[in-house]
Amino acid sequence: MREILKIATRKSRLALWQAEHVQALLEAQWSVQVELVPLSTRGDEILDRSLSKVGGKGLFVKELELALERGEADLAVHSLKDVPMSLPEGFALACVMEREDPRDAFVSPRYGCLADLPQGACVGTSSLRRSTQLKSLRPDLRIEPLRGNLDTRLRKLDEGGFDAIILAAAGLLRLELAERIRGYFATDELIPCAGQGALGIEVRADRASLIERLGTLAHIPTAWACAAEREVSRRLGGSCSMPLAAHAVWLPAGELELSVALGPAEGESGPLLRSIHRAPVNDEGAARTLGALAAQALVDQGARTQASV
Repeated sequence: MREILKIATRKSRLALWQAEHVQALLEAQWSVQVELVPLSTRGDEILDRSLSKVGGKGLFVKELELALERGEADLAVHSLKDVPMSLPEGFALACVMEREDPRDAFVSPRYGCLADLPQGACVGTSSLRRSTQLKSLRPDLRIEPLRGNLDTRLRKLDEGGFDAIILAAAGLLRLELAERIRGYFATDELIPCAGQGALGIEVRADRASLIERLGTLAHIPTAWACAAEREVSRRLGGSCSMPLAAHAVWLPAGELELSVALGPAEGESGPLLRSIHRAPVNDEGAARTLGALAAQALVDQGARTQASV
């Protein structure tokens, strides 16, 4: 009888695609039977308030972690951008998989790009990171909250609630919805959030054998780039109420270039701080060191850590 592994996943169409992607890889490479355990999370259920007001990104993973803790699932597949920078005791991030397109996408039924939007146009996003950077590009825009899974957000756009919405390109591409994308924001124009486009697999920390096996799915260039990005957020105490962006790209000769941006905390005013750093990176420790340097550069410009706000 074949070994059975169970994957905890959210119920959204995108989350199920991600879990099924991992399911197919495991069944092909390990000759195991993989079953999905779809779960509803508080982050999926609470749609009338921003994440920063109801507990942050951890709301998307807590129920999945409970399934791991109770032995109802062996692993959980997450969008890495939704995974808190510090996991609860007893859990481990077993691997980070190869990243899909990390850029943000401009989606609109009538307009081809941000510059085409008329004065005062309504743009939907509930990401403070996106809102802050959009306002620096187009101060005239009216930014309105937009919660829900990807299909819900597209439906609200199609119903006429917004002139345009901003979504992660990765989700649209994975669900074969590339035709909805009118254009992509360059990563130096609208810097993505840490881990955007990458998948992370979480397990219980005591599953040493499983962690070792899942390491075969890891994509080291993505993992190290995301380690640098996530270290910026970890150093600054990043949360959904902190409009922080961090994105790393590989340069020739093994150098990693990390671009970061930080806007004022929710409800406050202030400048958009930016910084770019690069360094040779040949292990995860060096990637984290680069992230720490970028975080310190923002502090030197006046950024405050979440703990001091």
